[in-house]
Amino acid sequence: MALAVFLLVGAIAVASAIGLIVRRNPLHGALFLVVNLFCVAVFYLMLEAEFLAAAQVIIYAGAIMVLFVFAIMVLIPGTEELGADPLAWQRRIAVPLGLFLLIEVGFLFRTRLVPLEPPPAAPGGIQAVARMLFTDYLLPFEVTSVLLLAALVGVLALTRRKA
Repeated sequence: MALAVFLLVGAIAVASAIGLIVRRNPLHGALFLVVNLFCVAVFYLMLEAEFLAAAQVIIYAGAIMVLFVFAIMVLIPGTEELGADPLAWQRRIAVPLGLFLLIEVGFLFRTRLVPLEPPPAAPGGIQAVARMLFTDYLLPFEVTSVLLLAALVGVLALTRRKA
């Protein structure tokens, strides 16, 4: 089973890397990069490195890619999509499906099919890392968040000046 998952995710990773290289539209390339970063997160999960998988998704596939897409949209003229919305029908059914998913998750928690209490903490797991991050290394963590906030405010100020 693990070999089949590895081969499937590996094929998706290689295909998305090729798509990243051959696509001329930078937004499409960024989306292929997101797929590739998710594949790397799955590889981390297969190696039982849950913290690295979560960091991969949150930091790289989330925050860094938002910055890439923002920079592409601001710096490269003509990258916006024009014309009729090809996904209009999907947008109309997204809200009812989202509400159905929310009801389903509530049902799972209510019937205790998904336990509410966390499992016991592993010695080198996410809980141990989080405990150290928010106790021993709280000051560097907060300084980093202030620096990222200052960078975000700087980018917004630069884009306002151009407009």
